[in-house]
Amino acid sequence: MTAPPDDEATDPDTDEGDPMPKRFNGVINLDIRDSVPDWEPFRASRAPEGSPNVLVILYDDTGQAAWSPYGGRISMPTLDRLAADGLTYSQWHTTALCGPTRSCLLTGRNHHQNAFATIAESATGFPGNHTHIPMENAFLAQVLSDAGWNTFWVGKNHNVPVDEFAMGASKRNWPIRRGFDRFYGFIGGETNQWYPDLAEDDHYTEQPYLPEDGYHLSKDLTDKAISFVRDSKQTEPDKPWYLFFCPGANHAPHHAPQEWIDKYEGAFDDGYEAYREWVLPRMKARGILPENTELTPMNPMPEGTTSPQDAVRPWDSLSADEKRLFARMAEVYAGFSEYTDHEVGRLVDYLEESGQLDNTLVFYCADNGASGEGSPNGSVNENKFFNGWPDSIEDNLPMIDRLGSPDTYNHYPTGWAMAFSTPYRMFKRYSYQGGVCDPLVISWPRGIKARGEVRDQYHHAIDIVPTILDCCGVEMPGTVLGYEQTPLPGESMRYSFDDGKAPTNRRTQYYEMLGTRAIWHEGWKAVAVHGPVPSDIGHFADDRWQLFHTDVDRAEAHDLADQHPDRLRELVDLWFEEAGKYDVLPLNDLGVLDYIKYEFQAPAPPSGTYTYYPGTAEVPERSAANTHGVSYRILAEVELSPSAEGVILAHGSRFGGHTLFVKDGRLHYVYNFLGLAPEQELVSGPLPGGRHVVGVEFAKEKTGEHGESHGTARLYVDEAQVAEGALRTQTGHFSLCGEGLCVGYDGGDAVTRQYPPRFAFSGGRIVKVEVNVADDRYLDLERQLQAALARD
Repeated sequence: MTAPPDDEATDPDTDEGDPMPKRFNGVINLDIRDSVPDWEPFRASRAPEGSPNVLVILYDDTGQAAWSPYGGRISMPTLDRLAADGLTYSQWHTTALCGPTRSCLLTGRNHHQNAFATIAESATGFPGNHTHIPMENAFLAQVLSDAGWNTFWVGKNHNVPVDEFAMGASKRNWPIRRGFDRFYGFIGGETNQWYPDLAEDDHYTEQPYLPEDGYHLSKDLTDKAISFVRDSKQTEPDKPWYLFFCPGANHAPHHAPQEWIDKYEGAFDDGYEAYREWVLPRMKARGILPENTELTPMNPMPEGTTSPQDAVRPWDSLSADEKRLFARMAEVYAGFSEYTDHEVGRLVDYLEESGQLDNTLVFYCADNGASGEGSPNGSVNENKFFNGWPDSIEDNLPMIDRLGSPDTYNHYPTGWAMAFSTPYRMFKRYSYQGGVCDPLVISWPRGIKARGEVRDQYHHAIDIVPTILDCCGVEMPGTVLGYEQTPLPGESMRYSFDDGKAPTNRRTQYYEMLGTRAIWHEGWKAVAVHGPVPSDIGHFADDRWQLFHTDVDRAEAHDLADQHPDRLRELVDLWFEEAGKYDVLPLNDLGVLDYIKYEFQAPAPPSGTYTYYPGTAEVPERSAANTHGVSYRILAEVELSPSAEGVILAHGSRFGGHTLFVKDGRLHYVYNFLGLAPEQELVSGPLPGGRHVVGVEFAKEKTGEHGESHGTARLYVDEAQVAEGALRTQTGHFSLCGEGLCVGYDGGDAVTRQYPPRFAFSGGRIVKVEVNVADDRYLDLERQLQAALARD
């Protein structure tokens, strides 16, 4: 038996451009001595010789006016270095929210095509918003992997749907199932930078060391990124790689080493309005903005069109203490950003030292505008805001010197979101430029001749994948893993690399986020005046639309709707055409009571009894027994020796959570309500050895002024009540992401100061733990919804 002659071989490519399985061209006979092997069909594909590495560095929550290459006050030496050796883009755009933008960068499709109209936690079950990215939209990682690249994802994910967060769930949309060889980072939208909620490949894992030993997530992620690349190069020195590197910066919590925060002491004392006046001429001088660009108002949304939580308090209206606190919050944000850039610099230095930087195509960018989720007052514990608990200057000011440390979970106020989005209207979540026009620097020494120049061509996040494929010499296949692929809607930006005068090859880009919407077409942009969820304005057909000539008015300062009604009508009609093409509808700005029917119906667990066991991974909060706003009972079957101590069950962190543990021979239950002192505690007498059922019961009696639950807690050993006390519990989440339910240890940041991190159970055995959740739920639904949206 022999292989078919060459003239009978199938064409190597299909009409769609997909490689067919390689034919065996050896000779097979009865005896191997008379046969000829052919290894080629069985080997992995190899990238074309000289193919570049690809590095995407993706920050969170950063407006153009924040960073030094754009004229901002935050020093970014690594980014400055790459900009000097590459190109800075002045009109690169995103979706206004993190997970949706990241889906565009991963697949090259619009966010509604990816079913990521919003974040995973607020999916509504429609074709454009269920957050399970279709297999017809293959990840770039899968395409490059098939073409001969190693593929790595390090850092933030937030593109796994919430029903796949837990260990028992499908892993269909985890990175290593969508084309990445390795993953290390966090699955949710944010995490504590000192005590992160980490996953590696397809499972959750623990941080390698603690903050007192020098740990910070930005450092850890950089170490892991270098190790992934180094490991691959050690055995395949000629094989290129693609690294999607996503640090936690600049999303809240804003955590950074003290020395990096202190570098900015006094830098923002002039306030956010003064910052806007200071940075605008610098942006013009750097060529980021035309000379005629004007500032937009600090509070540009008409009354009744958006949430009061997105308003800005004038700097002159603040007390001296508030000015000190708000300025320090900006200093912490700046220190966090520069420290992370420093860590990115270690990765860039490694690439240079190993001879790889010259042929590495680098994209350094942010996924949406600056975040307004800190409210007009900012916060030292962001979870207080999302639980309906007011931040007061009296509570926050004593924490001013600990901002950025493990003792805080901080976020700056909306005024800084406007300042760092200068000169644009609004910020993250809005379809104005403040939400969608973001920093992007591209560097590729071997592939880009221009150095240190600005590019004004209009582009969008969906253009990154076509650009990478173009530079790598790889065509988008017609099918991937047997799925016929959706055509890429974006355009390669490679034409702009060496021709700064070339007209943009984009003609149209639609926008929609949480009920806000806009469309750009050939230098003009129409924007509907409509705030994002949960504005509950409705009546989308009655929206007033604004018209801006962005070719001459980048800031969208001048509404020309009355002067050009025909052009406006054309753009609005075009928005509806694009919306139909990309599964944008239905629009959603629902108030909480209506929204809950879609967002919280599933996969949130129902009331009932849940059983948990020791030696297991932590259970993500969205998948765990939901004790928020209800009566509940926790019972644990344990075997105790005289030396027994440690955590039986813990859920949450020092910023909100509860824990049942044994210490000093006694049973303790601590409920840490939003990190507010004093910790609420029940303690038993001395515990006898042997096998027991121990636990706590909370009976809800009323809902408080801010949505919190009040009732009575009782501690039990076997059938005997051993302690009783009044208790208030949170209605909203313990943590916006991470800090899941743990049995036999306390993962991440410890719930209470009474024991060290982890405090694993020893001196006995935990058989099982049962959590019973009642159905007496009185939810502050608005706070729960805002908490979900803040994950991004």
